[in-house]
Amino acid sequence: MKWDDGLHGVARNIAETDVSPLRVLAGPGTGKTFALMRRVARLLQNGADPERMLVCTFTRTAAGDLTKELGQLGAEGVENVRAGTLHALCYEIISRTDVLNTMGRTPRLLLSFEERFLLEDLVGNSFGNVHQRAKRLEAFNAAWARLQTDEPGWPTDPVDNLFNSSLHAWLRFHEAMLIGELVPETLRYLRENPACSDLSAFDHVLVDEYQDLNVAEQTLLDLLAEECSLTVIGDEDQSIYSFKYAHPEGIASFSDTHTGTHDESLDTCRRCPSLVIELANKLIANNKNRTSRALKPESGRPPGEVHVVQWRTMRDEAIGLARFIHERIKSGTNEAGRVLVLAPRRQFGYAIRDELNALETPAHSFFHEETLDGNPKHLEDSQAQQAFTLLTLAAFPEDRVALRCWCGFGNNSLRRGAWERIRAHCEMTGDSPHAVLKALAEGSLKLANCNDVVERFKALGLALSTLHPLRGKSLLDALFPETEDWSRQFRDIASHVDGNEFDAATLLEALRNGVTRPELPTDVDYVRVMSLHKSKGLTADLVVVVGCIEGIIPRLEPNLSRSEEQRFMEELRRLFYVSITRTTNTLVLSSVTSLPTDLALRMGALSASSKDGVSTTIASRFLNELGPTRPRAMKGEKLLEIKDYG
Repeated sequence: MKWDDGLHGVARNIAETDVSPLRVLAGPGTGKTFALMRRVARLLQNGADPERMLVCTFTRTAAGDLTKELGQLGAEGVENVRAGTLHALCYEIISRTDVLNTMGRTPRLLLSFEERFLLEDLVGNSFGNVHQRAKRLEAFNAAWARLQTDEPGWPTDPVDNLFNSSLHAWLRFHEAMLIGELVPETLRYLRENPACSDLSAFDHVLVDEYQDLNVAEQTLLDLLAEECSLTVIGDEDQSIYSFKYAHPEGIASFSDTHTGTHDESLDTCRRCPSLVIELANKLIANNKNRTSRALKPESGRPPGEVHVVQWRTMRDEAIGLARFIHERIKSGTNEAGRVLVLAPRRQFGYAIRDELNALETPAHSFFHEETLDGNPKHLEDSQAQQAFTLLTLAAFPEDRVALRCWCGFGNNSLRRGAWERIRAHCEMTGDSPHAVLKALAEGSLKLANCNDVVERFKALGLALSTLHPLRGKSLLDALFPETEDWSRQFRDIASHVDGNEFDAATLLEALRNGVTRPELPTDVDYVRVMSLHKSKGLTADLVVVVGCIEGIIPRLEPNLSRSEEQRFMEELRRLFYVSITRTTNTLVLSSVTSLPTDLALRMGALSASSKDGVSTTIASRFLNELGPTRPRAMKGEKLLEIKDYG
């Protein structure tokens, strides 16, 4: 990649600055990865020990890409630099130090659908409804630091304290933990063991995407860097993870909490065409609670293409956009692997993916929730969850979380009451849930109002007896039938398992890794369809953002105060800003004028009117905020008439 002298100059400053700490403010497409590599390479050239250098990235994919690019620099020892996610580092620390075993905890991580059963069980004590309990769970994962000014580590609210105790009790009984606990538990270990070797393990700590870290994560990194140099790179305008209590103030106010901070800034965008940069600047300027900064286009950068289109229905949109993308690829204008379709709801993405595949243009979707989607209260909606739970129990029959889920599927309360009685009996006698359920099924034990759970357990026994002799493809087919659409993602993951004699435990490990640690591929030969959040860090020549409908982009959150609503809207604006700055040439922003009423209600779309099961929708306010140079919106059909692609 060719860089101008301006970037080389800033990168040189970043590489050579020997201060602690260093903050690099880097907008989208401004070369922060290049600058980070220069910093690492120069430190190595100056004699830094690579094994005492930590480069912390937000995703495993980013860590892999960074390590690969560092290797290409040819810096001696670069292969020994510690590059990875903060969660991976935390897991390594608490596993090596036996922290969990000492605390009587089990490193069996809950999947997102399994958390729904946990939340159902945490009732009473003014914890609120399921949505409110989920918010408390996120605060727990953030070590109860909801605000940038909060001290992470301890709940101070009385209800939070009760929730904290109930949550820990549930996790201990079910011999499990939350992935979100990794940072708080590691933070607690480091705070309580100031003489531990981990606090003096590094001479240099470098942190990418600092704006995506919450206060607990930032505090943990401060501890690791207390005796060494700290470099952070990020951009408050790309802070999009407030649901985990990460705030733009984290990087904006970094110098307030880190005395002597040296700042460098990267503002020239070498990725986006000049028109997109102009639109992005206009959009983000609507956020009032931000440091005033603007992206600058690279000298000589062409304006690029921007199309704002609207269709009558989702079906029209899917067919039309699939045809547009297909023709672009067929003509040689774009490569399939350089096309991104970003959808705020998976239904929009699935529709376009399927239409592309029907046109024999390969497309794959990457929605975090799709593999194990479904409402566990409805058996027909939770087929994937049930199959995965059955596989878990085939591998580990006494897995307490899986037993809880299996016994609860298909019931409005997830059979909470019956499970409470079984848990109470277990805690009184010391018996395991499996042993109690077996005794209930055999009739040697009686507990009131547990008949439904007993029937579910009996059904489990029959299912497991059928699965027990199966191996390889026979096992896969029995659990995830080839004829079922919901099985496709599982079968894709399982296709990478070696041999055809794998057992349930091997299959489970492969699927858990595929579901919980998905790699978002960057070098592909197909169209990628994903959420707006997932596009962070990616680049494509053609970017299509669908679902630009008021109430969806931006989505509306009820019952917020005026200040909360403003902060919420500013984050959604930042998310849209991130999405449109993925493109190197062409940007398509698409909306529809109608949705099925039931779908509109589920998605939260703002409806102007509704008739005969169809709701009228309006385009997103963010489109207007792109400013006066934004191209005029046109009917989707007009997009298909464009042949001169520029």
